[in-house]
Amino acid sequence: MIMRTSHKYLMLIAACLLPLVARGQRMTLDEAIRRARNQSVAALEARHEFVSTYWAYRSYKASKLPALYLYGNIMNYDRSIANLQSFEDGSWKYVSTDNLQNSIGLQVRQNVTFTGGTLTMYSDLNRIDQFGQEKSLTWYSQPLTVSYTQPLFAYNSFKWADRIEPKEYERGKRKYLESMEQLTINTVKAYYNLLLAQSSSEIARSNYENTARMYAIARERLSIGSVTRDECLQLELKMLNDSISINESEVSVREAQMALNSLLGADESLDVEPVLGDALPDLMLDYEDVIMLAGANSTFALGNEIDLLGAESDVARAKADRGISMTLSARFGLSQTAPEFSGVYRSPLDQEVVGLTFSVPIFDWGLGKGKVQKAKAAEDVVRAQIEQSENDHRRTIFTAVGQFNNQGRQCAVSKRAKNIAAERYALMMEKFRSGNASVTDLNNAQSESNSAARQYVTDVSNYWIYYYTLRQYTLYDFIAGENLEIDINEMVEQ
Repeated sequence: MIMRTSHKYLMLIAACLLPLVARGQRMTLDEAIRRARNQSVAALEARHEFVSTYWAYRSYKASKLPALYLYGNIMNYDRSIANLQSFEDGSWKYVSTDNLQNSIGLQVRQNVTFTGGTLTMYSDLNRIDQFGQEKSLTWYSQPLTVSYTQPLFAYNSFKWADRIEPKEYERGKRKYLESMEQLTINTVKAYYNLLLAQSSSEIARSNYENTARMYAIARERLSIGSVTRDECLQLELKMLNDSISINESEVSVREAQMALNSLLGADESLDVEPVLGDALPDLMLDYEDVIMLAGANSTFALGNEIDLLGAESDVARAKADRGISMTLSARFGLSQTAPEFSGVYRSPLDQEVVGLTFSVPIFDWGLGKGKVQKAKAAEDVVRAQIEQSENDHRRTIFTAVGQFNNQGRQCAVSKRAKNIAAERYALMMEKFRSGNASVTDLNNAQSESNSAARQYVTDVSNYWIYYYTLRQYTLYDFIAGENLEIDINEMVEQ
């Protein structure tokens, strides 16, 4: 009587826990990766970071080109009392002023990268209207003036920018590609986490159904004495545990689904049905080829170059600031003044101005020397860090190549193990039906089958994680056999 009541109770649980499962949207791994790259927040952040780098590089390029400026001073009216010194006897006195000043000019400026100087050409026109008792009108023009300013023995920021900025831009492009590969890795993890969760959920449901059938058989065999009551209770307990596993697995599926949806840029309404692709590319990678690609394509080596250039630039700046500071200035132009506009450009007079300013540190208590030594010490640290990081980087890539090459074989082995474990479990259920296997044998076979199925999903997931990790290290598509590239025009226009 107790056994019949228990059996009815378990069948009721089965009816509640095994409804028809709604199918979600079927999506392959490639489709999930493509959607994440197009719609995720991480992709948007990476894109905007690159666009910022792009415009910073455009600003650097613009600084090497001539710049044209329009300047002026319009309607500057001054009615006040000013304190002026007489040029005749040097006395000071307060005088009233009442005038209106207007000026306009056009200037072209060009930075000279090689020397660090600045070349300027400009043309301007000024007008002063004097009011009061002695009204007057004065025009002053500079039709063309050329000036050049050249720092001597100074830090040439233009030259160092010429060496660093193009590399910074190239690093920005590579960093974007690496960010997208990291997004791909995260998508692979989330995709296979969902696949593993759904697989575990299906296994839990299948286990419950199989255990329920075995339990029904055990009850029948209990009546003829070929199964003990202890074995029957084991199966009943197994059914209860399987029912709990179904609930827990459903929660895991939902959590994994939401994590994947976050990467795909989708809301909670999207239900993805992932696909376990068995076809893996037949790839065996050579360490020397991979390390060469990593050095040529990734941000690692380029970043080390930029860090070293930055340290060398700091040393050059400290040395320049410590020594003699000189600036040579030269200006040549034409000018004229007249009471009417028609005469302001007539027979202009030439003007020449040349000067040299300098500053020589005589005694600074070792301040300049300290700055130089500090910059050199920082440069030595950067060199040591680069050497250490290169060793670590080579070891990381060596490990990654070994993991990937081994993972292909591991997937083949785990796939075979999954099939063998599933076949053994099916045979063990047949043996249990015929009375030739115990409940313990049945439970062991089921556990091995479940473990092998999960292991295969995990191994396939690791295969793609290792593959895309190597793509991130090298920015190279090993399947297509080409470097990863971006369409800069498309990126900037978005």
